Amino acid sequence: MSKLERLLNLTAVLLATERPLSADELRQQVEGYPESTPSFRRAFERDKDDLRTLGIPLRVERVPAVDPPLDGYRIPPEEYYLPDPGLDPDELAALHLASLTVRFEGMAEQEALWKLGGSLVPAMAAESVVDLPSDPALIPIFSAISGRHPIEFRYRDEDRRVDPWRLAFQRGRWYLSGHDHLRGSERNYRMDRIQGAVVVDHGATWSHRPEGSAEGRTLQAWEMGEEESVEVRLLVDAAQAGLASRQLGPGVVAETQPDGSAVFVLPVVNTAAFRSFVLGFLEHAEILSPPDLRSDLVDWLVSLVEAGDDV
Repeated sequence: MSKLERLLNLTAVLLATERPLSADELRQQVEGYPESTPSFRRAFERDKDDLRTLGIPLRVERVPAVDPPLDGYRIPPEEYYLPDPGLDPDELAALHLASLTVRFEGMAEQEALWKLGGSLVPAMAAESVVDLPSDPALIPIFSAISGRHPIEFRYRDEDRRVDPWRLAFQRGRWYLSGHDHLRGSERNYRMDRIQGAVVVDHGATWSHRPEGSAEGRTLQAWEMGEEESVEVRLLVDAAQAGLASRQLGPGVVAETQPDGSAVFVLPVVNTAAFRSFVLGFLEHAEILSPPDLRSDLVDWLVSLVEAGDDV
């Protein structure tokens, strides 16, 4: 029996019980555990950790009418099962189409659809258009965002504590956006660069999300980095101001000039990516501030000319 089957059996038993079950009782009722007691204890401890990592509400309570006192385990069904969201047929049909079009690697979307009250329609069957890669950290981070719990992980060889706000799939990768307690500001993280496990702090919650945070919008390349955030003022002339405004979206135009040019204010944490964006406008864009970022672009262009490269 595989470990996955054992975890599924363990979850089923813990959901069905009306009272907390001791470790020995679970050993008798759940197939797949080692016979020796030390091996069972190690496997059972790992299984408990796995259930908690998956966001399953495993309760530890005293087994009733036992002396000496003994810890028992159960999963409250009301905390485990998704409440009926009351979707109408059109909403279920839209979810069905989405599940057929986009598939998460290693996940069975159809079973989730059945639980929401949907059903398979043979005429709608189709090959998925996009396969999204899964990541071991997706489940605990989804759980943390839903419960507004901080998370802890290691990133670029530093221990981070983050209030997770949003997960986004962009440019073929998963990104996490949130408030980094170490940096004291909003940061974005490539999830494939997270080192080790993501730990959810279920004992704490966050409540404040600053205006203008990453929720609900596409992250730009210069917002994906680990540099200290700097506020950049970018002037784009009238010939390209409209294009820049469409690319950057609403809320970033700080000032519109009488000649039709516009000044954009942007937070930048990846200067190389921002430099590429500015150069895409050729002579139509100019960095106004900060001075060091403006000088960095000028020095970079001069170095290319001196090296004999085309600019």
